[in-house]
Amino acid sequence: LHVGIGNFHRAHMAWYLDRLFQAGRDHDWAILGAGVRQGDAIMRERLLAQDWLTTLVELDPAGLSARILGSMTGFVPVDPAATVAAMADPAIRIVSLTITEGGYYLDASGSFDAVHPDMAHDAAHPDAPRSVFGMILKALSARRQAGTPPFTVMSCDNLPENGHVCAGTVIGLAALSDPAVADWIRANVAFPNSM
Repeated sequence: LHVGIGNFHRAHMAWYLDRLFQAGRDHDWAILGAGVRQGDAIMRERLLAQDWLTTLVELDPAGLSARILGSMTGFVPVDPAATVAAMADPAIRIVSLTITEGGYYLDASGSFDAVHPDMAHDAAHPDAPRSVFGMILKALSARRQAGTPPFTVMSCDNLPENGHVCAGTVIGLAALSDPAVADWIRANVAFPNSM
């Protein structure tokens, strides 16, 4: 499940997976889109109208080339409950993110901003999250309660040590509402660095 189906994602991860599929490999993978903002709902409607297919245009010294990408198989309705349900599905093995560098709720020192209104809301109302991190936390909690292995949380944003930053936000938010879940996440969830 990928949160933030924008140009960067479609020109990188979606392209990479499409190339694997075209080579006859890894057909047990696909991209399920998700989003949390109104712009994501607009993107969902555009992609739905073209059966989740996108076109990637590449420019190199030899000229333009275009490729239709078919690595996306759907896009969850832009609704926190639908997104949490999709993340909690045991078939989801990775939740990846391209939400921009500013979307990780960091304070001026670069640490988790526990007093940001979105984080304060999600800590006080973990069953009704607003942020993608609140949704991730709720889905991980559901998987923990069900005895389902957790998914990997993979930041694809342009942040040094983005996996550590992402872990800091998820674990920081968890610690505000349920320290036992924070400890479980720390011990069981992978947050790889891709930057």
